[in-house]
Amino acid sequence: MKSKWKKGFFVLIGIDLLIVIFVLFMLLTPASDHSVPNQKDPAGEYVPFYVQSNKEDLNKLINYYLQKEAGNLPVDYQVKLGDKVELFGTIPFLSRDLNMKLTFEPEAQKNGDLILRQKTISAGRLHLPVSYVLKLIGDSYQLPSGVEIKPNNKLVYIDMQRLKFKSDTKVKVNKFDLKNDKIAFTLLVPVK
Repeated sequence: MKSKWKKGFFVLIGIDLLIVIFVLFMLLTPASDHSVPNQKDPAGEYVPFYVQSNKEDLNKLINYYLQKEAGNLPVDYQVKLGDKVELFGTIPFLSRDLNMKLTFEPEAQKNGDLILRQKTISAGRLHLPVSYVLKLIGDSYQLPSGVEIKPNNKLVYIDMQRLKFKSDTKVKVNKFDLKNDKIAFTLLVPVK
């Protein structure tokens, strides 16, 4: 009988020892790393929001922005998005105002800026050189900061980072496909 008690005692001690080893193993083994990664100080940084739009809504926004940017100055030009970007307005020529229409092909840049390459132009019935008309537009209109007319290259460069929006929000153009009405932006909202 003593040997059964001895065997039982050693089996019980063995089970207790296995439990203690298992508990120690679980306590001393490092947990898998589910910690939150180190985040940078948000001061001066931006949180991106991806936005898709359409031509109709963007037309309203662009022309509202142009009116607001002009302040008290009369704005006698308008931008319309169709299959291309169209600019309507008047330009002074020999003491008269000529009605003009320019069309541009938009091109989103990798850095988020937008290039408008001039495609067609009409200024009354006159056939004026494109570079001359673009220079007149640059000289005649109060353009928002960040919008540069480059007459010799026949384009308008829109530096999206220099455009001023409320609360220092910045915009990057991701896609500007007018034919398929697919327009996508990244709004960069400051988290200061």
